[in-house]
Amino acid sequence: MKNDSAIRQKSMDFAIRIVKLKHFLQNHKEFDISGQVVRSGTAIGALVREAEYAESKADFIHKMRIALKEANETSYWLELLFKTEILAEDGYSSIKSDNEELKKMLVCIINTSLKSV
Repeated sequence: MKNDSAIRQKSMDFAIRIVKLKHFLQNHKEFDISGQVVRSGTAIGALVREAEYAESKADFIHKMRIALKEANETSYWLELLFKTEILAEDGYSSIKSDNEELKKMLVCIINTSLKSV
């Protein structure tokens, strides 16, 4: 994978948003979910970076699948924050959209990689 790939940049931008969300949540005394969302939301980019130096094509696909699972978990925490009225609709819609785009990119990368195995 190229170092300047779209998924690399998108996952970093998303992680930055998640860290900022964590600070917002902690300023509003929400510590439990903030810890969960920061772990899953930042893991996506960490796994993408890990996959850059995968030991094999299978290892690459495995890491990308785990990144997809983390993105899906992040969707859960974001939805929970919205449905409990901790996160406003405009903020939720924006970050949810970014997360959905990441998931689509990961699915595409996984599917393309599986075709070349």
